Amino acid sequence: MTNFLPFALPDIGDEEISEVLDTLRSGWLTNGAKTKRFETDFAAFIGHDVTAIAVNSATSGLHLALEAAGIGDGDEVITTVYTFTATAEVIRHLGADPVLVDIDPATMNLDPSAMEQVIGHRSEVRGKAPKAVIPVHFAGLSCDMDSILAVAKKYGLKVIEDAAHAFPATWRGTLLGGLDSTATVFSFYATKTITTGEGGMIVTRDAAVAERCRLMRLHGINRDPYERYATPKPTCHYEVMAPGFKYNMTDLAASLGIHQLKKAWSFQRRRKEMAGIYDEAFRGLPLAIPPPAPDGDIHSRHLYVVRILPEAPVSRDRFIELMVEQGIGCSVHFIPLHLHPYWRDRYDLKPRDFPHALCLYEQAVSLPLYTKMTEADQERVIGVVRKILG
Repeated sequence: MTNFLPFALPDIGDEEISEVLDTLRSGWLTNGAKTKRFETDFAAFIGHDVTAIAVNSATSGLHLALEAAGIGDGDEVITTVYTFTATAEVIRHLGADPVLVDIDPATMNLDPSAMEQVIGHRSEVRGKAPKAVIPVHFAGLSCDMDSILAVAKKYGLKVIEDAAHAFPATWRGTLLGGLDSTATVFSFYATKTITTGEGGMIVTRDAAVAERCRLMRLHGINRDPYERYATPKPTCHYEVMAPGFKYNMTDLAASLGIHQLKKAWSFQRRRKEMAGIYDEAFRGLPLAIPPPAPDGDIHSRHLYVVRILPEAPVSRDRFIELMVEQGIGCSVHFIPLHLHPYWRDRYDLKPRDFPHALCLYEQAVSLPLYTKMTEADQERVIGVVRKILG
C-alpha cells in the first residue's frame, strides 16, 4: 500500500510551538493570562460586542450554555437528528429531553418547517412548547437562521447554536456568533478548522448568560485560580456559588488558539479553494457534491461530504473500503441519533422516523479536506474516487 493519507491533520506552525514553549516556561499552565487573551481576541474576531468564554470542549460549552439558559428537569429541547451525540447528550445531562427533527435534504441542516411542526405537536401534547432549540451548522454551512430565529421567537424558545463545524461562517453576511441567538458554541477539536487540541468557545451577547457560564465553568467558584494565585495581590478567599463543573480551558491550549485564530481566514480560503477543486473534478460522477453557501455568504468547509448515489457501481460502504485499500482515509458524518441504541430505545425511535436523515446517512462519505494537504494529495484522492466511480 502507498503511504496512508489520513482523513484530517492539524496545521500547526512555529508560532503555535513558540507560544506553547513560552507558556511552559512561564510556570502557569492552567486557565490564566493566555486564555484571557484568546477570549479577548476571539470576541474581537466575531465583533457585535460579544463575550467569549473559553472551555475545554464544545460539548462542555453546549452544556454550560443550556444550563445558563435555564434548561432543567422535564424540559424539552429541539435539535436535529443528524448530529454527533454530544449535541443531544448535554440535554440529558440537565434532566431534559431532546426532541429530534429531520433535516432539509438540500442543506443537510435542521429543517425549520419540520421544527415548527414538531413544536406545534409537542405544545398540543404537553400543553407547553419546548424550551430551547439547538441548530447544528452541519459541515460548516449555516442553517437557515432567519427561519429558525423567527420560529423560536414565535414560541419563546432559547436558541443555542452548535457551530462546532462552522468557524468562520456567515449567515446573511453576519459571522455566526453575532446573530440574535442566546449563545453560539464553537469547537477547536483536533480535526476542526482551527484547533487547540481539545477546546471550545461560548459566544454570547447576553451578560447574564456569560456571567453564569464563567461561574459554572470552574466548580461554581467566584474567583478563578489565576486571580487567586498569580495576580499582584493574590488572595486565598473564594466562595462557591453553585455546584459547577470542571470545564475550563488551559493556557497550553489557548497558546495554540491565539495563533490558530490569526490564520482562520487563510485556512478558510484554502479550504474553499480545495472544495472548488473537488467540485469540478467530480462533475459527471454518480455522486452528489456538498451544497454551497448562499450567494454572499461564507461556508467554513470543515467537511467535504459527498453522497454516493444509487446508480453508482459500488455501495457507500464498499466505496469506503476501496478508498482505504488505496491508502486514503474517509469518515462518515454522521450516524443519525435515532439509529444509536441509547436514543433509539429511550425514545422508541424507528429508522424510518427520519427519512431524509436516514437517506443521507446511507449515502454520505466525508473525504479528506484539510489545509496541510498538498496539491498532490488532493490529486491522489480525486484519482482514486474517479477510478472507483468512473
